[in-house]
Amino acid sequence: MHDVNENTQIDRRTDTQTISGPDSLRWLWLVGAVIVLDQLTKWLVVDNFQLYQRFSVFPFFDLVRLHNTGAAFSLFADASGWQRWFFTGLATIISGVILWWQWHLPRVRHRVLSLGLALVLAGAIGNVIDRIVYGHVIDFLLIYIGDYAWPAFNVADSAITVGVTLVIWDHLFLEKKRGGRRAADLEGKDRRSTDR
Repeated sequence: MHDVNENTQIDRRTDTQTISGPDSLRWLWLVGAVIVLDQLTKWLVVDNFQLYQRFSVFPFFDLVRLHNTGAAFSLFADASGWQRWFFTGLATIISGVILWWQWHLPRVRHRVLSLGLALVLAGAIGNVIDRIVYGHVIDFLLIYIGDYAWPAFNVADSAITVGVTLVIWDHLFLEKKRGGRRAADLEGKDRRSTDR
């Protein structure tokens, strides 16, 4: 019985240590779809709305055309212009890190993490395209209650938010179910101590 459990643990660890490699590219269809949706919706807003024009959809939700030269929630929007290339460069580096991370993820039992990373990548690329083409990010979704309004956002921002939420969810809840790196490290230490 002990041997069966030990073999199962070895098989599970070997199974999760096989990296995705080219299999990670299967998530690029989602990245592409989100980028197309993001750019299409922004094009429709630019084509049909003047800057600051609002259209009420529900008592708590408007479509609006806003230009954000800063980061999320208009952070650094009033800076002198350095932020355009800084955030473009930062998002490009983050995109490269995400692609590397996806490539090196274990092949199995990481779908939620892979999905989250793909959404963050798509959102980052969508907003980088805006910064390069327009010099600012186009935001058009506005949620508010009375006089309080959440900062306007777009499809790319939504993808980043959902993606980060999935990455955090994976880290907090699913990593333990998979055994995680820390559990595998501890298991390796336990095995070395019993071999002595």
